[in-house]
Amino acid sequence: MIRTRFAPSPTGFLHIGGLRTALYAYALAKHEGGDFILRIEDTDQKREVSGAVDALINTLGKFGLKHDEFYTQSERLDKYKEAAEKLVKEGYAFYCDCKSKNAKEEGYSSNLKDPCREKKLTSGAIKLKVPSGETLTYFDFIHKKEISWNSDTVYDATLLKSDGFPTYHLAVAVDDLDMKITHILRGHDWLPSTPIHLLVFKYLGGFIPQIGHATDILSSETGKKLSKRRDSVFAEQFLEEGYLPEALLNFIMLLGWAPKDNRELFTLDEFVENFDIKGFQDANPRFFKDKLDWFNGQYIRQLSDAQLCEKFEIQNPKFETMNKNSKIQITKLLKERIKKISDLDTLAKFFWERPEVDKSLLGENYKNHLKEAVEAIEKNIDLMKVIKENNFKTGDFFMDLRIAITGVKFTPPINESIEILGKEEAIVRLKSLL
Repeated sequence: MIRTRFAPSPTGFLHIGGLRTALYAYALAKHEGGDFILRIEDTDQKREVSGAVDALINTLGKFGLKHDEFYTQSERLDKYKEAAEKLVKEGYAFYCDCKSKNAKEEGYSSNLKDPCREKKLTSGAIKLKVPSGETLTYFDFIHKKEISWNSDTVYDATLLKSDGFPTYHLAVAVDDLDMKITHILRGHDWLPSTPIHLLVFKYLGGFIPQIGHATDILSSETGKKLSKRRDSVFAEQFLEEGYLPEALLNFIMLLGWAPKDNRELFTLDEFVENFDIKGFQDANPRFFKDKLDWFNGQYIRQLSDAQLCEKFEIQNPKFETMNKNSKIQITKLLKERIKKISDLDTLAKFFWERPEVDKSLLGENYKNHLKEAVEAIEKNIDLMKVIKENNFKTGDFFMDLRIAITGVKFTPPINESIEILGKEEAIVRLKSLL
């Protein structure tokens, strides 16, 4: 049975790359009827953010990514200590009393082979004793190629810190073996650490999982890897901006994976059903916001009017207080025009909030336009008849009318908007400018 895992650190919001990793791991397991494990890697207690675990589980749930098993590394410290001491006993690791960052924290050292190897210590941090002259190799199932390292280029990484907490290098291998993970799918950032993990897997014994490193998602603007400093990168951000989880997930699934038939629209269940490990792409994909907007528009238009109206109610409390008929009318008016749910606030704000109109936006003939419009609305006369009888320019007339009623140049169709707003309110707004 295929068993995959998503193993985030509880250090903040869910990164869009993390969401994609979780999705791919989920689909890989579920396509074969396997298990998807959620494992919280919280051994770096200093970086943990309070509430991050619950937020992470809640966010994954919004995308339908439900785990079959759940583990927390900080509750498994005895297992890591036992494994590290076993490696020392069998000659695959050694104690180190260095005061450098190397021994106390992550294990990065300017010297590949640590001098503490020769000290024969019996306590302290525990480091991996990397052999010399070996070739360390694995086949990457995402990039579809064999990747190798000479062990002489691999440093003696810290496995267990002096405070009893494991580093990633030890904990990940112990957990993957203990949880019988068959396929490791993780970010490309971890590729340089793979030779260390291959050695730890080998020395601990047992089945070595298949490994695949997901491609980097690049910014469409800079061509560089998505950055927290430059780009929107958190899944929660996109949901708050008005993107539907189904649309965001559909967009993400095609950033690094392609179906055989170039199909674009997939629900989660359809993606799982059609998933093929051979569909992973080797090239780094670009994050095109316009394409995400397209996906979101497709999913918005699949909603019923009632479903979309409900999402609008959640989006804006002022919209929620309007009468039911008006809300449904506004929903129908916006449904084919919006890219995301939050567009309600910019396109329809004038329905529940009388705007302050900047008269500089109005045309030179605006007073005549608005005067005739008031009379026509009061008497229920077709506005096109007003334009024809007064020889007005159609575009100029309707632009003045639009700005006077909504305060902006871009809105839903003004005739339908006036009907929803009510002619009394429309006349008040027009007269206020006269």
